[in-house]
Amino acid sequence: MVEWLISDGLTEYPAALQAMEDRVDGIIAGNRDEQVWLLEHPPLYTAGTSASDADLLDHTRFPVFEARRGGEYTYHGPGQRVVYTMLDLNTREKDVRKYVNLLEEWVIQTLAQFNVTGERRKDRVGVWVVRPDRPPLPDGSPAEDKIAAIGVRIRRWVTFHGISINVEPDLEHFDGIVPCGINDYGVASLVDLGIPATMNDLDTALKQSFLQIFKK
Repeated sequence: MVEWLISDGLTEYPAALQAMEDRVDGIIAGNRDEQVWLLEHPPLYTAGTSASDADLLDHTRFPVFEARRGGEYTYHGPGQRVVYTMLDLNTREKDVRKYVNLLEEWVIQTLAQFNVTGERRKDRVGVWVVRPDRPPLPDGSPAEDKIAAIGVRIRRWVTFHGISINVEPDLEHFDGIVPCGINDYGVASLVDLGIPATMNDLDTALKQSFLQIFKK
């Protein structure tokens, strides 16, 4: 059984970290259910285990937290749906690469419900959208923006952290970092793409897609 929790308001990052740790410990011990937790954070930056100091462009703008997940720097804030997934791969499939692929597919199928085409890139984790409304890159390839970030941690084959999808955050807040260590691409949101989606709309789509992707 997977418990779904949607938190109102803004959840402080240290409290979220502790709650995830407690849930993961409970899943490992066999006395807590798996959980998908949907929330928003106040404006902040998080540093993954691969974060480079050079990618934190403005360390005074927002609080910076060590996330203890994989990946580099990312931004969280109001208007962005953060989805923490605490799933037991012992009862699913012990394959980290496949798990990350499933997270990407979850986002892609969710975006498709809004007629947005999300895409993978072999050399870039996350989900991307092509921007034909913008000039091409210097090499002639189409402009692209990142609409969803992925960062995971796994302890004894139980997952935590997860994904973040931009619904209507202040995209200028990403300017204080090099998002995920990638300079050549921007950041998009559903509203920026002209999709007047609400957080509730996204939550409904996420749950529908989850039930298709993460079947046991």
